[in-house]
Amino acid sequence: MKKKKILIVENEFIIADVLANILKTAAYEVCGIADSVKEALEMVAEFRPEFVLLDIYLKGKLTGIDLAHQLTEMNIPFIYISANSNQKILEAAKVTNPYGFVIKPFREKDVLIALDIAVYRHENHLETGTRQNAVLQKKAAEILSSSITWESKILEISKALQPYIPFEFLSFGTKQEDEVSFYELCFSRIGFDEYQSMGCAELMVVTNRKRHELAALKSNDPNNQMATWYDEKELEALLEKPSLKKIYAERYDLKSHLSFPIPLGNDKWCYFNFYSRRPDAYQADHLILCNRLQPLLITFMEGMLQAPNSPLATEVQNYTVKHHKASIEQPSPFSGIIGNSHLLLTVFDHVIQVSKSDSSVLILGESGTGKEKIAERIHSLSLRKEKPFVRINCAALPTSLIDSELFGHEKGAFTGAHERKIGRFEQAHSGTIFLDEIGELPLESQSKLLRVLQEKEIERIGGRVTIKTDVRIIAATNRDLDKEVAEGRFRLDLFYRINVFPILMPPLRERKEDIADLAIHFLNIYTRKIGKNIRGISPQVLQNMKQYHWPGNIRELENLIERNVLLTREDMINNMVLPTQLEQYASVIPTEATVITMSEGERAHILAALKKCNGKIWGQGGAASLLNLPPTTLNSKMKKLGIRKDFGS
Repeated sequence: MKKKKILIVENEFIIADVLANILKTAAYEVCGIADSVKEALEMVAEFRPEFVLLDIYLKGKLTGIDLAHQLTEMNIPFIYISANSNQKILEAAKVTNPYGFVIKPFREKDVLIALDIAVYRHENHLETGTRQNAVLQKKAAEILSSSITWESKILEISKALQPYIPFEFLSFGTKQEDEVSFYELCFSRIGFDEYQSMGCAELMVVTNRKRHELAALKSNDPNNQMATWYDEKELEALLEKPSLKKIYAERYDLKSHLSFPIPLGNDKWCYFNFYSRRPDAYQADHLILCNRLQPLLITFMEGMLQAPNSPLATEVQNYTVKHHKASIEQPSPFSGIIGNSHLLLTVFDHVIQVSKSDSSVLILGESGTGKEKIAERIHSLSLRKEKPFVRINCAALPTSLIDSELFGHEKGAFTGAHERKIGRFEQAHSGTIFLDEIGELPLESQSKLLRVLQEKEIERIGGRVTIKTDVRIIAATNRDLDKEVAEGRFRLDLFYRINVFPILMPPLRERKEDIADLAIHFLNIYTRKIGKNIRGISPQVLQNMKQYHWPGNIRELENLIERNVLLTREDMINNMVLPTQLEQYASVIPTEATVITMSEGERAHILAALKKCNGKIWGQGGAASLLNLPPTTLNSKMKKLGIRKDFGS
C-alpha cells in the first residue's frame, strides 16, 4: 500500500529534521517542513498533504491548536507531537480530535506506531463516512417513494440522521418571509423510536400564542446560510431576545443547537434545526458532516417539493399537520434495557451508528452502568451477529495466566500445560471479543495486545506458528484512561487503537427519570422469582430513590430492590433504607479516638433509627420497618443491648 504524503509543522529545526528522516526511512513522502501556522497553510495549499505531524508551540502568535481547527475544516488528519504541557493546553488540544499524540522526547518506534494507528483510524473514519452516505441515500430514496404523509417523510429522514446528528427536539421550517405565512413542524423525542409531532395548531396550544405571534417570533431567529452550531453558552447568547428558538429551548430544557440550512432554489431556504439537552452535543465535526450531507438533503427536498401536498411549493396560510403513523412499528433492538432518558437514547444512537462497521469500540462508564449489555447489543446488531461473542474480564485474570487466556498455549509450554489450550482470540475468530475492564491489564500485556491488534495474528505460548485472526474489538473500562495514560499506567498507542469509537455510559444519578421504571422492572422480576405479591413501590420511596446518588448504579439498584422484596411483609414497599440514610444515622455516633466495638456500633445504629422514628418501634414508620428487621428481632436486640423502649440508655 502506498505510504501517505506528510507535512511536518515543528518550530525546532533539529526535531523536524529527525522526524523527516524517520518518515523517509519508513518510505513516507515528506512534502515539507513548516515552523508557523502561516507557512503551514501555504504548504497545505501547495502540496495537499494527506497527514500532518503538528507541534503545539510554533513561531508567531498562532499555535498548533489554532492550525488544528483549520485542518479539521479541510478534513486533513493530524497527530500532535509535543512536549508534556499543562492540563489546560492538553485539554484544548484534545478538543480538536487529533488522530494521535506523541510525547517528546520520542523514539522512532513511537512515531511510526502512532502514525500507523492514525492511518488506521482515519481510513476507518473515511469508510464510515462512505457507508453513512450509502445508507442515507438508500433510505432517502425509500422514504420519497413511500406512501406515508409529507410530515412523516420529514420525520423519517430526521430519524435516519439521528445516529449522526443527535437531537431530543427538532424543528423543520422555512425562512420567515413575512408576518402572515407561517410553517413549522416539530418533533420531540420521547423514546428510542418514538416522537411526538407538532404542527402550527399544536404549537399555538403549547405556546399559548396566535399564528401571527409565532410568525413574529420566528422572524427574530437568525437565518444562517451555512450550518452553524451553538454550545450552551453560545445558545444562551443567541436567545437573549424573544424568538421561537427561545421558546423551544425554555419549554424543552434544550442546551445546545445545530442549524442545518438547505437551499430550495429561487432564494428559498428550509431548515433542519437540531436541539439537545446536553450542553456540548454538537461540535466542529458536525459541520463537516453537514457539508457532506447537504447534497443528499438538497436532492431529498427537491423530491419533497414535487409532492402534491407539499407545504413548501406554495405560500402556506393554514397548513394542517396530518397525524399518521410514520411506519410500521418494529421491535426495538434495545428491548430489555430500561429507560428513555436523553443520555441513554444517545447511547442507543451511537450503538446503531457503529454496529454495522468493524470499528473498535471503547465503552466508558462507572461500574454497574450496563457496559456489557451495550457490548452485547453492538454484536447482535453487527454483520458478525451469527459468529462468536467472547467475553473476558481482564480484572479477573491472574497476571501469570493473561497471555495463556488471551492467546492460548501449546502442550508442555510451561509447567502445568498438560494439553493445548485455545485462547480467547482464536475462539472469537470471525466474531467479536469483549475485553471488559481493559484498564486493569498490566503494561506488558497491553504491549502484546497492541501487537495482535496491529498485525491481526497471534502466536500461542510455546508455539512457532502464527495464526491469523479476524476479530472485532469491543473494550470497556470504569477507569479514566486519559488519567491512566498521563500517569504511565496505560499505553497511549493502545488507547488510540481501541478508542476509535467511544461510547460513554451515563451514571444512574444523571438519568434520574429512569429510576422509577428500573425499580418497577426489578420489582417484577424478583416478585416472580421469590413468589411474593407486591403491588408496587410508594411514591415517597421512589422520590427518595431519585435523591440518592447511586454510586453502584443499576447494579446497586437491582440489589436493593431484591433485598426489599425479600424483607417486606406488606403488598407495597412503603419504606426503604438507602445507604445515605444509614450514613446519616452513623453520623450521630460520637467520634472518639478509640475504635468502638461491634455491639456499641449496633447500639448507636438502633438508637439513631429510634430517634428518627420518635421512639416508634412497630408498624408503618417504625424503627423495625426502617431497619428492615422483624419487630420481635429488634425488641430482642434492644433488650440485649440495654436499650429501653423509651430509647434512653
